[in-house]
Amino acid sequence: MRRRQRLGFWYRLVVSVVKPLLLVFTKHDWRGVDNVPATGGIIVAANHVSELDPLVIGHFLYDHGRPPRFLAKAELFRKAPLKWIFEGAEQIPVHRHAADASAALEPAVEALRRGECVLIYPEGSATRDPDLWPMKARTGVARLALLSGAPVVPIAQWGPQAILPYKARWPKLFPRHTMQILAGPPVDLSRFQGKPMTAELLRATTDTVMHRVAAHLAELRGGTPPAEFYDMKAHPPMKESA
Repeated sequence: MRRRQRLGFWYRLVVSVVKPLLLVFTKHDWRGVDNVPATGGIIVAANHVSELDPLVIGHFLYDHGRPPRFLAKAELFRKAPLKWIFEGAEQIPVHRHAADASAALEPAVEALRRGECVLIYPEGSATRDPDLWPMKARTGVARLALLSGAPVVPIAQWGPQAILPYKARWPKLFPRHTMQILAGPPVDLSRFQGKPMTAELLRATTDTVMHRVAAHLAELRGGTPPAEFYDMKAHPPMKESA
């Protein structure tokens, strides 16, 4: 049995507004819900293809009894009305430029210890891969998993980019698009646990998670993901000429 938890006014307000809109404007194809543990702290690691992603995966998790707490950059907590919504819904601020990366994730670790579902997009922003495969991720997901010991559930999604592509100003609502989500079994990270948290260990842990996400994405959309993740640092964006 999946038990509903108390979410508070702001969380339920967002759900009451967003969920009906998603039901009207999208269809869904949800798979692998049995791979999402019904109780206990879990980390959900998902690919990132659109600014619409949090609403789509949030819908999937909420409807299956695991309403997520999102990791969001601390800057979003500074000004109303987003400050009211994020704080009221108990979302988790991340101080990306903190000197101590582990300390910056402590609020997320505490949420996992309380048995929460914490959703993270390891890539940090919507993918820039030309074919929309996952790009090289930051190592926050590895650090969070190793600090907390919580299972990491890989989720692949496909469909939000058809409604709201990266940098698009307006959504394309018609025809209705299908939001595909596939949750896989928790990633086995046992070989990384209990070891010094070196840069090499964090990278290997992160890539293990993201290769699983990419494999599940291939199940949804077909094709073969590239052997190496697209690296934004190796492909800096071109500056527009004056």
